[in-house]
Amino acid sequence: MTRWTYVFGKGQADGEGSWKELLGGKGANLAEMTRLGIPVPPGFTISTECCATIVERDGRWPEDLPGQVEQGLAFVEEATGRRFGDPEKPLLVSVRSGAAVSMPGMMDTVLNLGLNEDTLPGLAAAGNERFAWDSYRRLVQMLGDVVLGVDHDAFEEILGAARRDQGAKADHELDAASLKKVVARYLALVEETTGKPFPRDPHEQLRLAIDAVFRSWNIPRAVRYRELNDIRGLKGTAVNVQAMVFGNLGESSATGVCFTRNPSTGEDAFYGEFLQNAQGEDVVAGIRTPLPIERIDEILPGMLGQLLDIKTRLEQHFRDMQDVEFTVQDGTLYMLQTRTGKRTAHAAVRMAVEMVGEGLIERNTAVRRVEPSSLDQLLHPQFDPAAERNVAATGLPASPGAASGQVVFDADTAEEWNARGQLVVLVRNETSPEDIGGMHVSQGILTARGGMTSHAAVVARGMGTCCVAGCDDLVIDGAARTARVGGHALAEGDWISLDGSTGEVMLGMVPTVEPELSGDFGTLMEWADAARRLKVRTNADTPADAERARSFGAEGIGLCRTEHMFFGDDRIAAVRRMILSTSDRQRQAALDELLPLQREDFTGIFTAMAGLPVTVRLLDPPLHEFLPHERPQQEELARSLGWEVDAVVERVEELSEMNPMLGLRGCRLGITFPDIYDMQVRAIFEAAGLCQQRGVDARPEIMVPLVGTRAELAALRERILAAEPALREASGFDGPVLIGTMIEVPRAALTAGEVAEVADFFSFGTNDLTQMGLGLSRDDTGPMIRAYVKQGIYERDPFASLDTTGIGRLVEIAVSDGRGTKPTLKVGICGEHGGDPASIRFFHGAGLDYVSCSPFRVPIARLAAAQAALG
Repeated sequence: MTRWTYVFGKGQADGEGSWKELLGGKGANLAEMTRLGIPVPPGFTISTECCATIVERDGRWPEDLPGQVEQGLAFVEEATGRRFGDPEKPLLVSVRSGAAVSMPGMMDTVLNLGLNEDTLPGLAAAGNERFAWDSYRRLVQMLGDVVLGVDHDAFEEILGAARRDQGAKADHELDAASLKKVVARYLALVEETTGKPFPRDPHEQLRLAIDAVFRSWNIPRAVRYRELNDIRGLKGTAVNVQAMVFGNLGESSATGVCFTRNPSTGEDAFYGEFLQNAQGEDVVAGIRTPLPIERIDEILPGMLGQLLDIKTRLEQHFRDMQDVEFTVQDGTLYMLQTRTGKRTAHAAVRMAVEMVGEGLIERNTAVRRVEPSSLDQLLHPQFDPAAERNVAATGLPASPGAASGQVVFDADTAEEWNARGQLVVLVRNETSPEDIGGMHVSQGILTARGGMTSHAAVVARGMGTCCVAGCDDLVIDGAARTARVGGHALAEGDWISLDGSTGEVMLGMVPTVEPELSGDFGTLMEWADAARRLKVRTNADTPADAERARSFGAEGIGLCRTEHMFFGDDRIAAVRRMILSTSDRQRQAALDELLPLQREDFTGIFTAMAGLPVTVRLLDPPLHEFLPHERPQQEELARSLGWEVDAVVERVEELSEMNPMLGLRGCRLGITFPDIYDMQVRAIFEAAGLCQQRGVDARPEIMVPLVGTRAELAALRERILAAEPALREASGFDGPVLIGTMIEVPRAALTAGEVAEVADFFSFGTNDLTQMGLGLSRDDTGPMIRAYVKQGIYERDPFASLDTTGIGRLVEIAVSDGRGTKPTLKVGICGEHGGDPASIRFFHGAGLDYVSCSPFRVPIARLAAAQAALG
């Protein structure tokens, strides 16, 4: 017999905290809290392996599971002194999900299972009649919505009508008589919608709820969450069946969510909220605005001290910030969950550094703990403090950051507008898990209801998205698709700005400024730098980009794309004259015009990167990309050249290619039109000489692109070396100049031993290497790739994260064969993959010397390289 269930509570725990793969994070930590002697309502966990088995069996339970569920119920009955379905002392249970990786709000939960007309009087005797009817209406609504497919809004309409009839502002103000009527209408709604009466048998309710939670593993919002957060390889969700404890029992009861440290700022301060006389769903759903946890002693004297004691014990034990849920039932505290808390990047960095100072963790643990990609949150602009702010209202600062965008009122519209390139701010009464897609693409999120631990707040913080929650001055008219905020009218498409650090909601767009990084950030980066082996360079084409990257810790430039320099208004005309020239004299005249501009470009970049290597890629794209293809622009070009329009059109057509990615570009261009590369090489030497005269340590490296054979690189290398003595004499530059190539054609990777004979360095251009190796155009295959990832054909988008099995094998061959020929060969990577943490782990293992990425991804690469080294 396979074991599917594991009990916890009342001093007994079959599992432990390290069993997350089997019991899910929630189940494993409930077992661990039991072992620590922390008060946990008793229950049992059905394993993730059971979920995988049920999915394989198309929803059918293993034959031995019902008996094990009954055994688990018997344990809970004995631990509580109550019986499931007993009219006098009924046991009620909750059914909650819990995967190995936290997925807050993405899967289903059902509370108060075991209630019906027979058991309700017994529950009322334990509390009061109002509490019993409130619990029953919650059960009917949750089971009806989650399991039976009854529209959630239909339940809400009935509840709203009851509030209006009684004159109540909130659900908790409804009396027993009103709730009894609500339940009757709920039951009628279920039967009307499903054609069957609401299931009264407690055991049937439990089985339906367990099935629903297992099914929720593959519902769209859960699948989407795993896709967005790159969660892979899990068996499924565990199911936790646990005795109910009631925060809605009366005025001496409450429920809340807390973090052992502030998840927004990282401050070592207990942070959370609670609701009196409520169940946990009320806090998370944002239906009522909760009170800060500091005020709990005003209602439940002495409770804050108990919570702080448990907070300290949990953090000391898990050695990380914890996100905890609790319920107080008639003055007695119970812990329902603990898990590693989601946090902003700013908070993650601060916590990691401060925990080292406190002796909780070591430096290398701190380096491992911060997700590299999350640093992106720290590196982008914030609102300019000197800018005028037209503040319309203020809500709760639920997730820090600055966001401006056009107002949209639902998640589908957010995704649709984002696909058109529009920046959006999602404005909702409250968010729900179904909104996950729209939340992901929004610049910011604004809600009228909810607190600092509402769904919107928790998910936004995890995404690094700015969020303002609980804005009381926001009134939304969903039908009219309008809103009023602080008395100001908002229509869909209007611009607003959100400050997630202050909670301010502003009309219009507010200017931003570059961020200032904290001392903790610098400390963590120092620790990362001490741990890593890979160097980190940047891809930069301007002095401004180079300076920014250097401020982020770049150790040189791995890719300076010279073609980007040719599109400026002060030079595109000369470029076009060079391309359209009909004689060597005309072409040279245009190149002579471009030479000082290129020299100025390189001088600025060498100066910004003084003392560090700068790899300059010679012109790569096909020439027709610099020419206009629309008739009005062609006419304008003809006038500027004094040509006939037809002559310009004819020349453009001559240079056009059916497949330019594989056409006359890269080294082929340099071999066909060598005077273009001659000009660029001359500009490099002259710029380096000028820097040397000014006392600037310039370290140029010349990179020849798109080499496929040794002969191509040898021909261009020989031409550069032949010109070098004269260029050095004229410029006065006497420093070293390396000549290498990009490995982006599969043949070059497979013959790298030969290519290395005439190369001082290799730099993998993994963008083109991926295109050619997989036979994919990254400009045309986006929808196909997304479909492949969704179907599991590709694990990830190969242009975002390296295909380590296929393209990675080409990299490994080239590194091995290249260094077999030339052991001192320097090897790096300058494609988009240079800033992807998963790819960086591969490049570390493959023995590369450096990665190169965009300026804002330099800190991400530094941290990812350290984590790769630490393993």
